[in-house]
Amino acid sequence: MQAVNRFIDVFRSLVRRGAEACARFLNAISGGKLSPNAITLFGFFMHIPIALLIARGYFIYAAILLIVFGLFDTLDGSLARLQNRSSKFGMLLDSVTDRMKEVLIYIGIGYYFVSFARPYYAVWAIAACGAGLLVSYINAWGEVVTKDLKESHETNKAFRGGIMSFDVRMFTIVVGLLTGYIAPAVIIIAILSCLTALDRLSRISQRLLHAQD
Repeated sequence: MQAVNRFIDVFRSLVRRGAEACARFLNAISGGKLSPNAITLFGFFMHIPIALLIARGYFIYAAILLIVFGLFDTLDGSLARLQNRSSKFGMLLDSVTDRMKEVLIYIGIGYYFVSFARPYYAVWAIAACGAGLLVSYINAWGEVVTKDLKESHETNKAFRGGIMSFDVRMFTIVVGLLTGYIAPAVIIIAILSCLTALDRLSRISQRLLHAQD
């Protein structure tokens, strides 16, 4: 597990550096006029054709676009920090559109399974979507119910742990699309997301119980 976590940390670091470089470039050519929220919305809307490509079985094209526009999840934040335009609305918009992107992707995957004579796998697509959303939901509520704790910052960081965070779920889908093993990828996401959700719930419960002692 430690090796997996190290790989995830290295992957996130590389993505962050790439996003920061892209943010500096886009900010320079736009004269600082490009809004981080515009990046967020553009990245979201581009997931519609990605979902359509998945639904029709064009996995490679979908994977390439998912990689490109998946980077927008980090790019908008990098641009906001560069322009000193971070806001609570931007954070809300980013979080909501991330969840909507997942729903779009799984709609495409589910449609593909049903259309190509493997409807039983659509159940796993639904499970993966629900479990992935649950992971983020538990984290959000964990921050709400522990906001008055003295160690709230460290507590919130702990709640984001677990192997199946949003970026890892998207990475797993990309691998499934590129290799053609989208069904196993979805099954892995469904199972590990459930375990991640339980792990986060356990961490929140322990912090709350510890605070009452």
